[in-house]
This record gives sequence, C-alpha cells and structure tokens, in this order.
Amino acid sequence: MQHGNHAVGMAGVSPMLVFSELPSLILPGVMFRGNTLPVLDLLIKGGPVMVPLFLLSIFTLATALERLWFWLRLLSQEDRIVHDVLEAAQYNLEDARMMAERSENFAIGRFLAAPLKLRQPSPDTFRLALESAADKEFVKMRKGDKFLETVVAIAPLLGLLGTVTGLIVTFNNLDIGGGGAGEGATLAAGGIGEALITTAAGMVVAILALAVFRIFVSLQSRQMDYFSEVGSELELIYRQTWYQPETTQPETTQADNLLGPGKKVNQVSSASEPLSSASA
Repeated sequence: MQHGNHAVGMAGVSPMLVFSELPSLILPGVMFRGNTLPVLDLLIKGGPVMVPLFLLSIFTLATALERLWFWLRLLSQEDRIVHDVLEAAQYNLEDARMMAERSENFAIGRFLAAPLKLRQPSPDTFRLALESAADKEFVKMRKGDKFLETVVAIAPLLGLLGTVTGLIVTFNNLDIGGGGAGEGATLAAGGIGEALITTAAGMVVAILALAVFRIFVSLQSRQMDYFSEVGSELELIYRQTWYQPETTQPETTQADNLLGPGKKVNQVSSASEPLSSASA
C-alpha cells in the first residue's frame, strides 16, 4: 500500500491539482491554494512534448522583452526628437540635419535624417527619401512578428500532440480484467496528467505569444500614422521655406539645337541677299 501511494505521488497527478497549479508554469514556486509545483516537475510529468513547449515559452519571453525595450526607448524619445528637428528645419536645414543624425540610433531619427542629407532635392525626391526611410524602419519594427505568429500556430498543436501521447500512455497502462488493478490505475492516472498538462501548457504559451504579438502590431500601426504625419510636416516646411524652383530657360527647337548657335542668323542673312540684289 505504501508502494502504491508513492507511485501516485511521483507518476500520477489529479486533474484538479493540475489546473490549480498552472500558474507555476509562468511563476515557478508560487504558492497557490497551499500547494507548489515547480516547473521541473511539470516538465517531467508533462512528458517529452513539454520540452519544445518550454523552449518556445523562453524564446517568446525573450522576444517580448527585447521588443519591449525597443518600443520603450523609441516612444520615450521620439516626441522630443521630432520637435527639435522640425523647429530647427524652419530656420536652418543644416542644423536640423545634424540634430537628426545625432538621433540615428532611434528609428525616428533615421527617418528624418534621410531627406535632410540630400543636396537641394526636388519635392518629389524629398518625399521619396522619406517613404524609402519609412519602409526600412517599418521592416525593423516588425522584427519578431513571424516568430510570434509561428508560436501562436504551433503551441496549441504541440499541446494537442501531448494530449494524444498522454492518452496513449493511459490506454497502454490499463489492464482491464487483469491483476494489479491499483498499479495500472496509478500509471493510467499519470497518462491523464500528462495529457492535461501539455494541453494547458500549449494554450498558455499560445495565448501569451498572441497577446504580445497583438500589442506590438498596434504599436506598429500607431507608428505608421505618426511617421506619415511627421513626414508631411517636414516636407511642407521644405516646400514653403527652402525649395527654390529652377528658372526656366527659353525653349529652343530641335532644329536649332542641331544647327548650333549662329546658324539661324546666317540663314536669315543669306535669305535676304537676293532681295538686296533685286532692289539694286
């Protein structure tokens, strides 16, 4: 009897215990309803499928922290950078360019510096430089999105795979009609616990990745609108204050260009010679 109890404690786990201690997947060692279940125990009891799920959760957390640091730095500084550059652009483009270049470690600084580095560009070239720089920065802002989308798709499937493998273990350990019913039930309970743990872990990892992904997508959408607004203001300042259209030259015909300077005058003078001789 003691051997059976020991087996239940190590190999089997009741469904209520699993669901009551799911928070330890994220916060190891947290007390919940008077019980603790370390992550290592969950990994062991969840079976081999828990290994890729655990790795996906670690990479998801690392991606979330890296992107969070990126967005915190950008959002905390971009308003100041935009104000300084636009204010300087109204009086001196060179000062505005230097301010933007000093902030090129931020996306907004690289975006504003791109057109200001050009030498007397036309308005179309100025706008093209803004659009090109914005596209490059938006690609950098989407870093990690593909990975998070992959986690959202794969984690539930891994949880389902763990459910299937846990049920396989359960049915393999069922010895209906045979002896040792207590030991078989204990092993079957372990298979059910494996199935429940992997299912819950897959859902937790997928939900976490989806929440992080949606937050970053909303931030990217906000930045696209912000970049468009700031770029329009900078282009307007350039058009109104600094752009000087080139003076148009008088049009010349293609024949004049082929004849070269002085040819047309000679033709006129030669055409007037018969008139002079006739009058004489």
